Order: sequence, then C-alpha cells, then structure tokens
Amino acid sequence: MVRGRITGLAASDIRFPTSLGHHGSDAMHPDPDYSAAYVVIETDARDGLKGYGLTFTLGKGTEVVVCAVNALSIHVVNKDLEEIVNDFRGFYRQLTSDGQLRWIGPEKGAVHLATAAVLNAIWDLWAKQEGKPLWKLLVDMDPKQLLSCIDFRYITDALTEEEAHEILQNGLLGKKEREEQMLKHGYPAYTTSCAWLGYPDQQLKQLCTEALKDGWTRFKVKVGADLPDDIRRCRLIREMIGPDKTLMLDANQRWEVKEAIEWVTKLAEFKPLWIEEPTSPDDILGHAAISKALAPLGIGVATGEQCHNRVIFKQLLQAKALSYLQIDSCRLGSVNENLSVLLMAKKFQIPVCPHAGGVGLCELVQHLIIFDYISVSGSLENRMCEYVDHLHEHFKYPAIIKKASYVPPQDAGYSTEMKEESARKYLFPQGEVWQKILYLSHNKCFALRGDAIVK
Repeated sequence: MVRGRITGLAASDIRFPTSLGHHGSDAMHPDPDYSAAYVVIETDARDGLKGYGLTFTLGKGTEVVVCAVNALSIHVVNKDLEEIVNDFRGFYRQLTSDGQLRWIGPEKGAVHLATAAVLNAIWDLWAKQEGKPLWKLLVDMDPKQLLSCIDFRYITDALTEEEAHEILQNGLLGKKEREEQMLKHGYPAYTTSCAWLGYPDQQLKQLCTEALKDGWTRFKVKVGADLPDDIRRCRLIREMIGPDKTLMLDANQRWEVKEAIEWVTKLAEFKPLWIEEPTSPDDILGHAAISKALAPLGIGVATGEQCHNRVIFKQLLQAKALSYLQIDSCRLGSVNENLSVLLMAKKFQIPVCPHAGGVGLCELVQHLIIFDYISVSGSLENRMCEYVDHLHEHFKYPAIIKKASYVPPQDAGYSTEMKEESARKYLFPQGEVWQKILYLSHNKCFALRGDAIVK
C-alpha cells in the first residue's frame, strides 16, 4: 500500500570524469564525462523511505537538466503518493503538459530528461514501499492497472488501449514459467566495454580476451570516424572473437543517409548483426532507406537511445525503419512511456534490445527488459540488453552479470540509489574529485586512475 505526502525533492549534478580514460568515446562524443541529474524524493511517511531517480548525461548540460527538475518540482512536492499512483496517467500528463515548460519540449529535450529523472524516483519509491524490485512490481500488476500508467495520446493510430490490454492478457499465459526462467538464467546481455573508439589496439585486445574468458559472446564496436580505421578495428575484433560470435556496429549518428549505406556496405564482410544509429535519430525516412538498402546484406538497423518519445518510436515502427528497437530508461518519460513503446514493439513484432551503460542505465533498464520478456514479448529471439562495465561500484544495488546475462534484481526499488559517499565525492563542482580536477586542469597534466588523480 503506497503512503505518504511528498515533502521534498532535491536534484544534484553528479559527474564522473570518464573522458580522462576515453571511456564512452565514440565518433560523435570523443570526450564524455558520464554524469547524471540525480533526484531524491522524501515523504512524511513513517517508513523513512526515499525515492531515487536519475537521468544520464555526458557532463556539460547536466546543470540544465537539474534546473528543469527544479522547475517541475512544483507538480510533485505536496502531492500524495497514493494520489499519483492511482492516476499515474494523469500525473504523467500533468508533468509533460505544463503550459509554459511544454513550450521548450514538448516531451523532448532537457525537460523530458528531467521528467524521466523525477518519475524514475517516484517509481523507485513506489516499488520500495511495496517491498518489490521494480520489474516484479510491474509483472505483478493487473493489466488494467498497468495500462492506467500509460499516456496513449498521439499513438492510438498505431496502438489502442484495447490492443495493449489484449497483449497483456495474452502475456499472462506462461508468465510464471518465464519468471522462473529469468530467475534461473537471467536476461542475455552484450558488451560495449571492449571497443570504445578512443581505446588503443592493445587495450582492445586485452579487453576482448578478458571478455571471452568471462563468457561473453556478443560484442559491439564503435565506428564512424574513419573508414580505413574502422575496417582495421573490425578485422581485429572479428579475429579476436572468431566467426561464430555476434558483432554489432554503432556509428552514434555520424553519417548522411547515402554515406551510411556506402560505409556499412564496406564493413559487411565482418558480418555485423546491426548498424546502430547510422544517421540523425530524428530522420525516420532516412533510417527506413538505410534499412531497406542493408536488408539484402543481412544487416539490420538499430536505434532508440536518442529517440525523444513514443511518437518518434511509433513512426519508426510504422515506417519499417528499424530492425531492433533500443529503449532508454532516461531519454523517454521513465517507466510510463517505456511501457507504451514495449507494447508497440510487441504489436509490430520488433525485438527490443535496450540501450544501457552510462551512469545507472544498466541498473535501470534491466528491470524494463525483464518485465518485457515475462509479461509482454514472451521471447528471447534476437533479444539482448546492452551492458557496459563502468561505474556500477557507485550504486547501492548494482547490476549483476553472470554468464553474460543480467541477474534479476532482488532488492526493493528501481536500483537507482547511489552510495552517499559517491554522490558527495563526484558532486559538481563542489565534490572532492572535481575540486582536484578543476584545480589541476589548467596544465592538463593529470590522469584519473580509479578514484585517484595523478599529476
């Protein structure tokens, strides 16, 4: 039973200087500092539980999202949690339809990222009060209650509420067995940690060797900056992992449409399963053209991590513009909007392979994809969830990987709570690490090794 009136909402700018080690580097983002707008919600309930939410960012700009969170707080503070949960669709629409804030969205950009952070915190609190991990809270919901959390506005031409209800009703068959399978075997994952664009060859080889020893069979490589170098690096990775392992490519929006087709055609010899984000994430017809051109080569198109909202996903599905759909737990409007996209993907029979990595994305999205398998898709065919082995040590309930699969979380909540020490240490700019970096940055003669900055 949910309880309590929300008495406070605090937002923090948390940044990890990952750019110093080229972690996360790709063709469009050469120096990301993995960061998060981190939200903490408190209530007057006697249990003392708090809700923790976040939105992933790359450093600069996090302060903008924090400002947006604070602007949205007027719709949150002094609300009864029970009132929110009992009309979650209405609350979602209230957040996304603020008559003034909507102008700098709507349902996209910094305001929508902030919306996700706020809602992620509310879902975390709800799950904690129910004593369940988020995925289990969703799995145990009655279909009608689940649908009451979704705003179907703008997508009924692709998926009606009645169709969504039928999908969930059909998902009840075999649900118990699928949940048992998840608990026993986990959800299959792939790794992106081995082949960031800024890593030298020796590091690629070392990381691939270690990943193979740990049982990884699916690998993603960043491409798009230089074709000869992409060919060389893909050949190196393919030789390392062998012909039977799965290889994916990710261009992070680098190319024009024709350029994408020509470039990927020249990489086809390495047998990639997909090319991810080949062009602008907003170019629906461009993705459709690329998909059509690459289909004869057996290469699919994957996209979604920069997809603004359910409306863009709707059009990508309608236009047959993608073969693999990549939801993001922070780009979309939290669980609520992701539920609508999972249901649309089921109707259009497109496998969901979520985007993860960053700060907390693995912790978050594991809940959504486990729920998807148990209650919506009912299939693991052509499905896997991204995993990046960075920054998990800063979370109180980190994602756990065994045999290259996500182990379903057992702790109550959405796995979003950071360790207090980490949140203090990496608070920007007052945290201990950033004070040192800002002091030393004038000469750029430093490196980051773990938590230690070395001149």
